[in-house]
Amino acid sequence: MKKVAVFGKPGSGKSTVSTVLAQMSALPLYQLDSIVYKPNGEFVAREEFDSVHDDILQSESWVIDGLGPLRSFYERLAAADTLVYIDIPYSVSYWFVTKRFLKALFVRPEGWPDGSSVLKGTLNSYKMLKLSPKFWNDEFNSKLIEYASNKEVYIIKTVSELDDFVSKQAK
Repeated sequence: MKKVAVFGKPGSGKSTVSTVLAQMSALPLYQLDSIVYKPNGEFVAREEFDSVHDDILQSESWVIDGLGPLRSFYERLAAADTLVYIDIPYSVSYWFVTKRFLKALFVRPEGWPDGSSVLKGTLNSYKMLKLSPKFWNDEFNSKLIEYASNKEVYIIKTVSELDDFVSKQAK
């Protein structure tokens, strides 16, 4: 496990999983929200993102958390040796987004870009969750199988599987 892509819907636990993986494996962690967005919450220029993303992919090891632009997402899947797809139910993702927002009243969410509005991000997460079935669907699952042929793949479907995965990585 040297190049790990962690992905799934908003509010699925990607930041938690990627943080634990990076800590336990001593791999550098790159959370895409911190690369995609400026501190004020605006998108960085696409060329700037592509340059940073390409540099990360070409490095010796990494854990990358998030989706980002689709072309870069598929490049990441191709470059990774380990894929962690968190595919928990939508109702749970909605709850996790809401819980993250409520907790943000007291502490900045893990992996959250500095200076970005948690309210704006939460509203955007709800919007993306509503649109998610157009991407996270059977067609995506078929594409994932193609990418997975020579990789270690974890597909996490429940909160208990998510907790078990995190616990096993933390040991």
